[in-house]
Amino acid sequence: MHQAALLGGMIRDAPHYGWEIAQPIQHDWKKMAEAVQNYVKSLNWGHRVQLQDRKVKYFNIKASFVNKHTVCGVTKGGKETLLSADHIVIATGGRPRYPTHIEGALEYGITSDDLFWLKESPGKTLVVGASYVALECAGFLTGIGLDTTVMMRSIPLRGFDQQMSSLVTEHMESHGTRFLKGCIPSRIRRLPDGQLQITWEDHSSDKEDMGTFNTVLWAIGRVPETKGLNLEKAGVNINPKNQKILVDSGDVTSVPHIYAIGDVAEGRPELTPTAIMAGKLLANRLFAQSSDLMDYSNVPTTVFTPLEYGCVGLSEEEAVARHGQEHIEVYYAYYKPLEFTVAERDASQCYIKMVCLREPPQLVLGLHFLGPNAGEVTQGFALGIKCGASHAQVMRTVGIHPTCSEEVVKLHISKRSGLDPTVTGC
Repeated sequence: MHQAALLGGMIRDAPHYGWEIAQPIQHDWKKMAEAVQNYVKSLNWGHRVQLQDRKVKYFNIKASFVNKHTVCGVTKGGKETLLSADHIVIATGGRPRYPTHIEGALEYGITSDDLFWLKESPGKTLVVGASYVALECAGFLTGIGLDTTVMMRSIPLRGFDQQMSSLVTEHMESHGTRFLKGCIPSRIRRLPDGQLQITWEDHSSDKEDMGTFNTVLWAIGRVPETKGLNLEKAGVNINPKNQKILVDSGDVTSVPHIYAIGDVAEGRPELTPTAIMAGKLLANRLFAQSSDLMDYSNVPTTVFTPLEYGCVGLSEEEAVARHGQEHIEVYYAYYKPLEFTVAERDASQCYIKMVCLREPPQLVLGLHFLGPNAGEVTQGFALGIKCGASHAQVMRTVGIHPTCSEEVVKLHISKRSGLDPTVTGC
């Protein structure tokens, strides 16, 4: 769906390159949704086939612990199946959280899980939250032409570099997404015409306000799927505050033969690739005489907002907190991607930042990239940072012209210098 929105932007660029596009340009939600949903279903079926090919027994049942070595699974029809094993891996993931304390939230609101399965366009949408899920959803909804508002209580992208996060929301605002900052919803009710009336508290003015929308999307975080597992019967300990399972460096729970990986485990990045790798490494430790542990440091990720934000390593705030301001050097630059030039796109928020230790050889602690194809750029540099790259080594890397990645290997101006970091287009 992010790709659908990017294609819309390319269509608007096309006349600058000589393509004659019939106006007005229309987007068909139903056609997009059907194609995306069919693709997801094909992935699900593909996993089923692969499991069968590898002679893995698959039970489509909801399981909970009976004791340390046994789980009881129940089908939709109520039939029970007992399964016992020497090793048990918990990888139940998480689900979007509903603010059940808000009147009408459960009855009238949806989550990102629901959004992707809507058969009809959500229309005018209020996205509540400022997580990466919230901003990604709001970004592509705006991108396909829907009236979209984000309601955020405090800061965007908590846990990410805040300078980069501000640039992300600046770009979204400049491209049509509205933001209600410092606001908290208090109730939702359905009007006779079917629209949803939202009432909220504006903490910046200490006033109550309201608005009407077709859809309210909750994107206020996720909760681990642990409540129905009867973990207490197996003796598996959880963090009572967030219900996540406590694990050690080997993904082992409080019970030596029970493991937890992915979003369900305490202190782990909530990212699919980390769960996949942790699962592979765990399988190797259990059955292939390996001792390799999952390294959760310097895990790259990308926020797929309209202007993508990729990062790996420490944010500037984390680096300062860990090493002290006087021991940090930050190199940065604004740049203009080649694809923004002919189309005369605004590149005000295209920005790169490299956070390094000040002491030579200036080890790279974090890289932050805001621009097109951020995931591709970040993935490549993640290897270097994982291997302990220094700023000097990055500067000695020859860039591929004319790419956005090339701008990373030209980061030679530091914040401390006070020089103008603006660079020309590719």
